[in-house]
This record gives sequence, structure tokens and C-alpha cells, in this order.
Amino acid sequence: MKRSVLYFALFFLLCGLLPGHAMVHRHKFVLKDTPYTRLCSSKNILTVNGQFPGPTLYVTEGDTLVVDVINQARENVTIHWHGVKQPRYPWSDGPEYITQCPIRPGTSFSQKIVLSDEIGTLWWHAHSDWSRATVHGALVVYPKKRNDHPFPKPDAEIPIILGEWWKSDIQAVVDEFIQSGDPNVSDAFLVNGQPGDLYPCSRPDTFKVTVDHGKRYLFRMINAVMNNIMFFKIANHNITVVGSDGAYTKPFTSDYIAISPGQTIDFLLDANQRPSHYYMASRVYIIAGTAGNTTTTAIIQYTGNYSAPPEPVLPILPDFNDTLASTSFTRRLRSLASKDHPVDVPKNVNKILFFTLSINTVGGSIGGRLRASINNITFVPPRIAILQAYYRRIRGVYGDDFPSNPPFTFNYTQEIIPQDWLTPQNGTEVSVLEYNSTVELVFQGTNLVSGIDHPMHLHGYSFYVVGSGFGNFDRDRDPSNYNLVDPPLQNTIAVPVNGWTAIRFKANNPGVWLLHCHFERHVSWGMEMAFIVQNGKSPDAKMLPPPPDMPRC
Repeated sequence: MKRSVLYFALFFLLCGLLPGHAMVHRHKFVLKDTPYTRLCSSKNILTVNGQFPGPTLYVTEGDTLVVDVINQARENVTIHWHGVKQPRYPWSDGPEYITQCPIRPGTSFSQKIVLSDEIGTLWWHAHSDWSRATVHGALVVYPKKRNDHPFPKPDAEIPIILGEWWKSDIQAVVDEFIQSGDPNVSDAFLVNGQPGDLYPCSRPDTFKVTVDHGKRYLFRMINAVMNNIMFFKIANHNITVVGSDGAYTKPFTSDYIAISPGQTIDFLLDANQRPSHYYMASRVYIIAGTAGNTTTTAIIQYTGNYSAPPEPVLPILPDFNDTLASTSFTRRLRSLASKDHPVDVPKNVNKILFFTLSINTVGGSIGGRLRASINNITFVPPRIAILQAYYRRIRGVYGDDFPSNPPFTFNYTQEIIPQDWLTPQNGTEVSVLEYNSTVELVFQGTNLVSGIDHPMHLHGYSFYVVGSGFGNFDRDRDPSNYNLVDPPLQNTIAVPVNGWTAIRFKANNPGVWLLHCHFERHVSWGMEMAFIVQNGKSPDAKMLPPPPDMPRC
């Protein structure tokens, strides 16, 4: 009897089924070209398992996933697990030529995704060229004790992915972008893959959510849009924000959401209005130009006996250029900072970085081809992954002299900036951080060529957003107003147009980790860099070795 009990215990332990032991989940992602129809037109798109958006994965805090990525398409691809810290294991992080070479057609790669303290909504997406336009999906992380949320238990939950659609092939859009210097705007925005009633040929397929009056619903929202912060609103309903970027937040009520590309927002909806049909709608926040017909819709429909209106009620969204609405929402995010959910904000910083974020031009003229830079360096991708070069000590792939400050100081947000300041330098440089160093990084937006918001995403880490403001950051004045009590824990943060944002984190995850703007056109122009976090002294502070099937360059 004792031996049988031991065998059962070993079986459950290996399967991760005993209390306190993480599960190992195995999935297969088959990438292939799939015919899809939207906006009265058909084309082939790159999909995972034939789905668009791709499959939603459900895991528990601390679990591990093994995802067999099989590339049956015609193009290279990588998969990034957005918001997963991957402790000591950057090999499966995914960005092309940063942590891995691409998965070539006809090959595969088994990615091990290691979860740690993330709880809530994360997502996965392609991280090669612009493939994430159609290759993306939700990653839902439940707490170890199911329904142990610091908010009222919802009756149901609904993933919501904001995306977009081009009638032409996305690779053709990229090729034309490379030739012309600026990408064509998409033909529609999407809610869970559908444009909604306001676009032609879309009404029969509009995404619908059925709710019962008096019940509460948890919406898990992801902005997978390529180049825009988005406003979102549900007609006649308020929502309660309870999480963002895989972390809980102090609940707050709002009648709209502003969400950056790469960001996730968890919110509760109380179905407490008169039973009817109501639109939920989303459109861009954009500070220059016009928004056009960019409103995508889905429908909240109550159960019960009533006459549905011929047209659901449409919410009134903030104006497309309402910067205050965008920044005000973002600044309302706060960590719980409670006994059960404490914060660990670095108080004594020993590494201070100041990064300017700029749109530049080639040749220093306003009419020149556009580039982008961090501290005046336009990133040039190598042909060997930086992680591989670092681990194998291959010389000549990258430099380790990324500047901690911009090359010279000026009024970054002044209205007119001399044209000879517009040209950046090309480089493949990294910034090296000592293990366990405490880092403060201030992002400063500039008005070179044009000021614009920049949603910045750091791989391998979540960070505390301790401050933000408009204009130039003042080192003597602004830190005194930092929030070190309950700052939000994010992995993606929108730096306001012609403004600044300060973040803090502890460099305790060794490896190579990408930092970039999550506007895809800015990445294509070169607004990215990488950190190398060195190994610590103890065995559990060192980067783990690579898997045997790492893709080859």
C-alpha cells in the first residue's frame, strides 16, 4: 500500500498536479498561410492553427508552457511571450536577431515559457517583421487559488483583442513601406478579428457578447494594433479597471479606456442597464492628421424578451486627438500595494539612465526619409542573434557602449529644432547592467521632426512607473514628485507626446532583453536597443543554457 501511494505521488508530482507544484502545459502552434475574408475581400494571411486571432492559452501562476512552433508558412517567423519575464531563460523570449534567429519555413522550435509572478492577462505575438498583424493571441494567467482575485468574482470572462486589417498582403505593405518610408494606414480596426457594423460587408460577422442583467463580467483586453494607442468605450456603461500587464491594480471606475499597443487592461462590466443592444467601440488616439473612419464596433446584447433597436446605442468616444484623455487614464493606474499584494519599488537607485526617443530623418532635412532613434542611435539588427553572440562570446556582432545619456543636451520639446540635429547614428549597441543593480530609466520624448507618444516595452521585466509629465524632465525637481508608494507595475508604458516617463526596476534577470517602442513603424525605423544583464555569483543567479533546437541563422 505504501509503495502504491508513493507511485501515485510521484505520478502527480511529475504531472504538476500536487498542491503547490506548477503545471507543465504542452501546445502546438502550426504557422501556415490561411485564406480569410474581411471587408468584402479575400486574401491569405499567416495564422497559428488556422485561427485569427490565434488560440487563447490558459495557465496558472508559476506554470511552464512548452509550445512546439512548427513553421509551415513561406516566411521566417518568431513568437514572443509578451509580459512573461522568462527568469534566467531568455532563449524563448522570441525577438528576431535579439534572442534568436528566425524559425525558417519547414523547421520548428520547441519554446519553453517560464511563468513566475505574473497574474492576469498577457499575450503572445510574432516578433519578426510585421507578422504580428495576424499572428497573436491571449495568454490568461490565473492565480494559484482559482478565483482568488482581489475583486468581486465575475460570472464569466471575455478576451477582447483589438487588431487591424489591411486588404493587401501585410508583407506587401511592409515592402511598400520600406520603399516609400511611411506605411499605408490599415483599412479597418478589429474587435476579436471582426471590423464591426460601421464597415462594409461586416455586419453579419460583428463580434457579440451576450450578458444577463445583474451579472458581472471580466473583460481581458489586449491592444494588438500595430501603430496606434486606442480609445475604447461601451455605450451607457461604466467599467471598473482591476488589472494591467499581468498585475492587479487598485480598482477605479471609468467610462472609457486608453490602451497602448502591447498593453493589456482587465476590467469588470456590471450588466446593469435596460436590456437592449449596446455598441462597444474603439478608435485611434492620434495627435496629428485625421482619424478618418476608424471606429470598430462589437455588440453587448442582453438576454430577455425585448425588442432590439434597429441600431444599437453608439458610445461617444474621446476626440481622436485628446491627449489629456489618453494620459489621464494611464495615470490613474496604481498598484494594490496591500499586505497580500505588496510593491517592491527600488528606493536606492545605483544606475540612472536617460533615454531620448526621437523621430529622425536621413540627411537632416524635413523632407528626408524617416528614421527613429534612442539617444540618437538608430538600431541596426545584426545577422546573428545578440544572445547567441553573448553566450558563445562571438566578437563583432554588437557593441557594449550604448550611451546612458543622449550625446548632447538641448530643449528636447522646443517647437523648432535645427535641421542638422535630425540625423541619427546607426549602431548595434547594448547597455550592460550588473546583476541586482537598481535601475531608474527616464524616457524623454523629443520634438525632432515631430513629437508623438511612444509606448515603450521592456522584455524580461515588469517595471514600476514612478512618474511622468509633459515638457522636459527636470532632474532637480521632478523626482521629488515620484510615486514610490503604489506605482503601477507595467511592461509597456506610453511616454506622452513631448513629455517624459520614469520607470524603476531591479536587474535581477540575467540575459539579453530588448527595449523598444511598440509602434511597429518606429521599430522598423530603428527605435530599439537591448540590455545585457550579467550573471550573478550564485548558481540561481546565472542564465540557463540554451535548448538543443535553437533556430540557426
